[in-house]
Amino acid sequence: MAKFDVVDLDLKKVSELELSDEIFGAEPNANLFYEVAKMQQINRRRGTVAVKNTSLVSGGGKKPWKQKGTGRARQGSIRASHWVGGGKAMGPKPRDYFYRPPKKVRRGALKAALSLRAREKTLIIVSDFSLSAPKSKQAFEALTKRLKLSGALVIDAKTNTNLHRSVRNLAKFDVLPPEGLNLESVLRHKHLVLTSAAAKAIEGALS
Repeated sequence: MAKFDVVDLDLKKVSELELSDEIFGAEPNANLFYEVAKMQQINRRRGTVAVKNTSLVSGGGKKPWKQKGTGRARQGSIRASHWVGGGKAMGPKPRDYFYRPPKKVRRGALKAALSLRAREKTLIIVSDFSLSAPKSKQAFEALTKRLKLSGALVIDAKTNTNLHRSVRNLAKFDVLPPEGLNLESVLRHKHLVLTSAAAKAIEGALS
């Protein structure tokens, strides 16, 4: 079990917290990062691009001229792809880009990312992150002046509505509940701020 200092919002140590080495002490794995980051990015593709082929373009049901005797090349439809206004030959079609690596890979990537932040000393565990009201200014001062951060991902239970409503309006900060933690969000932010309750929730979910 790895021991982490638990601090208050003024970075003063208030206690220690033991967390699993399997989750917060794993070796970084670039291959896992690649697979899971690819999954998150590629699954955003809508795959709705499409064009009309010859069979979908209106008109052209009649043969433009007879097959022989005109001296011109034979034609079957004025909606063929080589005619102006015709269909597109071999154009793109709607498709599903869905990609999902195994659960073990997804969890392994998240464990490696959390361990990377812990190894870099950019993982901060606070005892509590309560705000008196949903005020972005109050959250900004707590994160920048008291915790001395220029950007971070904050993780706490979604029941802490004041925190979620305050941090989500800040440009260089983001907030998620423990169940919404994902690889891309962790890697996008240099610092990771967890409440002790959120750290335990993540440990339980990934165990």
